Amino acid sequence: MFKLIVSVFLLFSTFSYAITQMEIKPEMSNKIDKVLMILKDSKVEKSKKVEEIISIMDPVFDYTLMSRLSLGKKWKSISPSQKNEFTYLFTQKLKDSYVEKLDLYTDELVRVLGTEQTKRTRILLKTQLIGKEEKIDINYKFYKKKNEDTWLIYDIDLLGVSIIQTYRKQFSGFLKDKSFNDLLVHLKAKKQAEQKK
Repeated sequence: MFKLIVSVFLLFSTFSYAITQMEIKPEMSNKIDKVLMILKDSKVEKSKKVEEIISIMDPVFDYTLMSRLSLGKKWKSISPSQKNEFTYLFTQKLKDSYVEKLDLYTDELVRVLGTEQTKRTRILLKTQLIGKEEKIDINYKFYKKKNEDTWLIYDIDLLGVSIIQTYRKQFSGFLKDKSFNDLLVHLKAKKQAEQKK
């Protein structure tokens, strides 16, 4: 269930979308409703669903920032080309997870509860996934871009567990006895394995 929810809303993006502070709740409510409608449509093929959901959700995520945060201090020591390659592979990893878990969707509902401003440039959008037997809290973390009234998602919490923190621990553990290039090779191998399925 958790992997499904992560992958449904974590999709590859190379551009940003101008969503203001006041628009966060209504815009996200609208986007989530559209995604759920697509998932419920049994007449649409999976590949088409992926394309449609990507077009809806992509622009509100800052995947460059998410990639940087997932590496922590290591980000500063790698080259620009390594940063670009890692960002691409990391985001593709999330996208592949989404495609793999798409079939697990079983008519859950998502309720948008509201926003909470945790800092001047940070807002939490609280939502809840409602299934037949359980309710799962899903909180989207937004940040304000510098010198703009534009807000983008940089992390998601599932029941208090940060997606970015989870990946940071994984990558940190990997890099304890391996090089950054080894990590890139590992992510490439994972990508190739997914393509063969």
